[in-house]
Amino acid sequence: MVLDWLPSRLPSISTGEMLRSEIARGTALGQQTKGIIASGALVGDDLINKMLAERIRESDCENGFMLDGYPRTLDQARFLDGLLNRHGMAEPVVIHLDVPADVLVNRMISRRQCSGCGLMYNILSKRPGKPGRCDGCRSPLIVRKDDRETIIRERLRTYDAQTEPVLNHYRDRKYLHIPGENSPDRIFDAITEALRPMLGSVSHAAACIA
Repeated sequence: MVLDWLPSRLPSISTGEMLRSEIARGTALGQQTKGIIASGALVGDDLINKMLAERIRESDCENGFMLDGYPRTLDQARFLDGLLNRHGMAEPVVIHLDVPADVLVNRMISRRQCSGCGLMYNILSKRPGKPGRCDGCRSPLIVRKDDRETIIRERLRTYDAQTEPVLNHYRDRKYLHIPGENSPDRIFDAITEALRPMLGSVSHAAACIA
C-alpha cells in the first residue's frame, strides 16, 4: 500500500517474495529454503531474521519500511524489537488484517503466477486479459505449489498457533485490528484512517501486517 501523506514513501518488504527471489537466483539461502517452501512449511526464524536484517540495511529503508507477513512468531517479534532499536527506529505499528480462514483459502487458490516474469494474478480480483496468459510477456500462468488448498490449510493451522502470542506481544502498543474480508479499497481506506493520526509526524516507523 502507498500512503501519500506519509513523510516519504516506504518500501514494502514481503519475506515470501524475498525468499522466492533467493530461490530463483540459486543462492545458498535459496537452496536452504526451496524444499521448505515447496512442502508448505514455514521457514525457520533464524533464516528469516537474517534475511530481514540484511534487507533493512539498504538505503531505501532509512526512513522506515512496511513488512508484509512478519513477524509470524514471538521470537521474530522480539528480534524485530531489537533490530529497530539498534537502527534508532520507533517501535512498529502493527496492522492485524483479520480474515476468516475460508476467505483466505479461496483467495489463495485463485492466485496465478506468470511462469516467465513472475507477475501475480488472481482469477477473482486481478484477471489477465487473456485467460491463462500473462498480459506482459505472454507466458503461461501457473498455480504455485504452495497455493494448493491442502498446503494452505496446514499453513493456516500453524500460523494460528504461532500468531496469538505475537498479537499478545503487541496489543498494548501501536496495534490496529482491521477486518480483512472486505474489498481491497475498503481495507485500504480503513488502514489509511487508522494510521493517519499515528504516523503523521513519525519519520521512522515500521508498519507490520500480521
